[in-house]
Amino acid sequence: MIGGKHHGPGYPVTLRARTAADLMTANPLSLRDSASLREAIAFLIDRSISGAPVIDEAGRPVGVLTRGDVLVHDRETVEYVGEPEHESGAPLKRRDWDRFQIEKVDTTVVRDLMTPAIFSVAANTPATAVIGQLRDLNVHRVFVTDDNGVLVGVISALDVLRHLELPER
Repeated sequence: MIGGKHHGPGYPVTLRARTAADLMTANPLSLRDSASLREAIAFLIDRSISGAPVIDEAGRPVGVLTRGDVLVHDRETVEYVGEPEHESGAPLKRRDWDRFQIEKVDTTVVRDLMTPAIFSVAANTPATAVIGQLRDLNVHRVFVTDDNGVLVGVISALDVLRHLELPER
């Protein structure tokens, strides 16, 4: 049931987009490959996004960073500092130490953490071909690049859904 109406098998759905340019979100938020992990986490959380293209200095996509990449990295690499000392240099008392968990600063940069695979299409790629690529590659997003390889848009599975139209019944 969609929108309170029953829709049986074979119910017609119309795609209201002809090309990648019609589907894409233009000028997507992106991360520089030199950004720190801390900056990347803040970027994803502050903008409520699950992933972002990673670009080089010329604006060309070089990878993608997702929240999943960050979680896997954190689980595999978090390190803790030994027993901390008081400002005076004296060790903290055991009762105080038990209340703390201190992590070492992670100096990882985005280029070391991102997925370096780039799936991109031109703006004039037929929308149906873009959908086929998302499905066949089993990915959540593809990038749209111009003739110079510069990132101009991104198409997510949600962008495709936004362009589907169900006829009224």
